Amino acid sequence: MPNKESKFFFEAVIIFHEKRLPEAAVPVGYAALIHAYELSVPLPRVLSAICTRHSVFEKDGWRILTPRHKPNLTLEGQLVFALKYEGVDLVVLKRLFDVVQPQEIAAMISSKPTSSYMRRIWFLYEWLLDKPLDLPDAKTGSYVEVLDEKQQYAGKGKNSTRHRVKNNLPGTRNFCPLVFRTPKIDAYIAQDLAGRAQKAVGNISADILARTAAFLLLKDSKSSYAIEGESPPQNRIQRWGRAIGEAGKQPLDLPELLRLQKIVIGNDNRFIEMGLRQGGGFVGEHDRESRLPLPEHISARHEDLPSLVQGLIDFDTQYAGKVDAVLAASVLAFGFVYIHPFGDGNGRIHRYLIHHVLSERGFNPPGVVFPVSAPILERLDEYRRVLESYSKRLLPLIDWEPAEKMNVRVLNDTGDYYRYFDATPHVEFLYSCVEQTIEVDLPQEIRFLQRYDQFKAKIEALIEMPASTVDLLFNFLKQNEGVLSKRAREKEFAALKESEVEYIEATYSEIFSS
Repeated sequence: MPNKESKFFFEAVIIFHEKRLPEAAVPVGYAALIHAYELSVPLPRVLSAICTRHSVFEKDGWRILTPRHKPNLTLEGQLVFALKYEGVDLVVLKRLFDVVQPQEIAAMISSKPTSSYMRRIWFLYEWLLDKPLDLPDAKTGSYVEVLDEKQQYAGKGKNSTRHRVKNNLPGTRNFCPLVFRTPKIDAYIAQDLAGRAQKAVGNISADILARTAAFLLLKDSKSSYAIEGESPPQNRIQRWGRAIGEAGKQPLDLPELLRLQKIVIGNDNRFIEMGLRQGGGFVGEHDRESRLPLPEHISARHEDLPSLVQGLIDFDTQYAGKVDAVLAASVLAFGFVYIHPFGDGNGRIHRYLIHHVLSERGFNPPGVVFPVSAPILERLDEYRRVLESYSKRLLPLIDWEPAEKMNVRVLNDTGDYYRYFDATPHVEFLYSCVEQTIEVDLPQEIRFLQRYDQFKAKIEALIEMPASTVDLLFNFLKQNEGVLSKRAREKEFAALKESEVEYIEATYSEIFSS
């Protein structure tokens, strides 16, 4: 094997893998490893480089450090720098360990057996490759965490006596996306949004709360279909709403996912492949003339689906309860949608999984479903940007060809890309949606129902009127800015006296003007 260390950067560059640096600098850490070993991996969202300045700054996806941070231009030097300053990137490490000779890694670890960085590298090598190095168990050295919790959110941790490390990775070898600690996520966690939601409904009557919950449930179901650009019959919307209402009550396993797909698709599935895909999958369009695929995202290979789906299930049953609820919901839901295990129904099940985790963790008040699909629908462009934050980096790495039925056939090994992605943007986005639900949607719906009940009571005190007629009257007033239209006064409400119309309009204005 050629000496790869000779390929590390010695001089400053301004372009790295088509990505421009803010100024000429020497790429280091993961950037240097990707370049030197020609690793086919998605570039990390933030790369590191060394320049001649003596102050650290970040710009355009680069963290520019000072000469005193410069690592040794060796495999060991770059790996230690990466763990120290850039955290753990499992997909880069997995592909690196695939190409480096095990003897080289073993020799590196043997030279510094008590080093915390060497023991972390040793553990990660054996964990990722499921293959032991020819090394005796560690005998000395304080236990050190695999993930630095100052950099990334971690699980509870379990000691690995062989390496004398605490394995706090929040997942299994089959599925373990990671999330970097950011001021935004820390601030969201500190807000205790779950507690604020409980407080918001604490003094609400059971009747108002039940009607609020029913409305929010229907709103979420409608929004979830609208995100997919679909307008299904009302019975399908209600059926999916009932499924969302039961989220978190059943353990997540493959039969449960198949049941959800059946609910989403309905009984007419003559043209839809049910169950795990037996071929390729992609999100995108077809060329109008050639009908060839134009993918925006390519799904995991069908050969990898059993292990990937099992990884999702294991994450939910073993790890989701040990990390922040919104973080766990983001990892599970966005991991599912990137994998895209089904031929159809993935988007709605992806959003269902958010409800599943939040409900299972008791994050939302009992009986209330946060309509997270509604803020997603309102922020559709932002939602797509979050999805593309990984898909766009992933797409150029996938070798594919057109397959039968104008599908795609993936030609290279892509499983690692779906197991180990960086879910940081996804957590920030979902937290913003949950915050909107708690701070705006939930109290807004409660206030509306309280005011509507006031309006209804005053109208019924004035004149005997069925509830459905009061509702029709309210909708006419709402559509016409509190004024009963000439058409309504001459047709549906011709029986009303002028004084009654004036009272009704004044009542509506008094209650709803604010």
